[in-house]
Amino acid sequence: MKIRRMLATAVAAAVTTPVVLLSAGPAFAETPKPTAPKGATAQQDEAPDGPEEEDFAEYERLIEAVATAEAKLESLKAEREALVDDLNAGNLDPAVKAEYEAAKLAYSEAKTAREAADTAVTEAQADLDAVLADPNATAEAKAAAEQAVTAAKETAASALTAETDAKTRFDAAGTARDDARVALARKISLLDPKIEAAEQELADAEAALEAYEGADCVEDRSVISTLTGPKSITIGSSADFSLTVENTSDRDLDSVRSYLFAAHVPESWEDILDEENPDLGRYFSIDWKSAVNPKWTELDFEDEAIELGAIAKDGKADVTLRLTVDADAPAGEGISFTTAEYDNGDGSCGISEQYAKVSFDIVEPKGEPTQQPTAEPTQQPTAAPSPSTSAPAPAPSSNGAAPQGGRGGELAETGSSDVLPQLGMAAGAVVVLGAGAVFVARRRKADA
Repeated sequence: MKIRRMLATAVAAAVTTPVVLLSAGPAFAETPKPTAPKGATAQQDEAPDGPEEEDFAEYERLIEAVATAEAKLESLKAEREALVDDLNAGNLDPAVKAEYEAAKLAYSEAKTAREAADTAVTEAQADLDAVLADPNATAEAKAAAEQAVTAAKETAASALTAETDAKTRFDAAGTARDDARVALARKISLLDPKIEAAEQELADAEAALEAYEGADCVEDRSVISTLTGPKSITIGSSADFSLTVENTSDRDLDSVRSYLFAAHVPESWEDILDEENPDLGRYFSIDWKSAVNPKWTELDFEDEAIELGAIAKDGKADVTLRLTVDADAPAGEGISFTTAEYDNGDGSCGISEQYAKVSFDIVEPKGEPTQQPTAEPTQQPTAAPSPSTSAPAPAPSSNGAAPQGGRGGELAETGSSDVLPQLGMAAGAVVVLGAGAVFVARRRKADA
């Protein structure tokens, strides 16, 4: 499954409602409807969706169509497998099975009784023959022997009738059982064309999604990002970050772009759960410039990408970022994520499976705000977790707080004091990847 399709299941939550990711597990489990973008007014909320919203809605519809087709196909296959198991195990209508077993037993007992009656006739006839051969036998003895033969034959005749009736019943029960097996087999055969149609329905849905997405992009490490920045930023001031994107592929890349996200890390789980639509990036604004774009340009990092242009094989692009912290931002911890993607004139494209992050303190002003010096890189590029296997967000502790940590370095597996809180890590990672996915989907559709 393509990277954008995996990411798109989290896009709406990532762009506007990270709490959905953080309160559900596993991550990316469900895609809620997007809410109004940052800064939207009440009047804008009531306005009809614009082209981008309609475009993304179509993308969601196509993804949902694929998911629905997959679920339908899986359900039909499961139903067929269950019927086959029932057929092999003889799991038929209980009444049919009960009648078959009862008729089988009755027939067996009737057959045994008839065989015993036949034996009695044979023995009675032998006794009669012996009496008749005896010259000293009395008339009374002869009459008794003849009566015994007659009675034995009458019993044998009744036993034969009972056996015949039991056989008729047994045959009918067997036919009913066979009919039930045939009906079960017919149900199985009737599912086959339905499964074939569902497979075609899924193929059509996947083809429609692929046609909408455009090129069959890959997830690889053709572009690698490095992000460096200060260890702290004073509230109400700006600080410069450095972003480098390298072409590590075996060819020139025609168009490369980066996605960036900055977030204020909540102090506790309740800080997110108490808000209907938490916006972790609301306290930041970002401007950028590069050789391709030498003028400072404001970046809407929830919907836009940093366009880097072409990067030659083994080449790189450097970007200067200016992150401004709003004057009303609370002190605490901040984090910035970045990843990149590329596409080429021949239709090939891909999104990086690697992302870089840098964490920093958000500090109260002390006297006149001053520009903080740029520190050594706080985060080497790390491989991004695959969207299909991302770990669930950490559960809150007994007091409701998420695991806390410091700035920089790799995210540890335990919530020790010198690592970034996994709460912010999870939210930021999904947002930057999700923002990239939705932006690319919108851009490609617009170019179609």
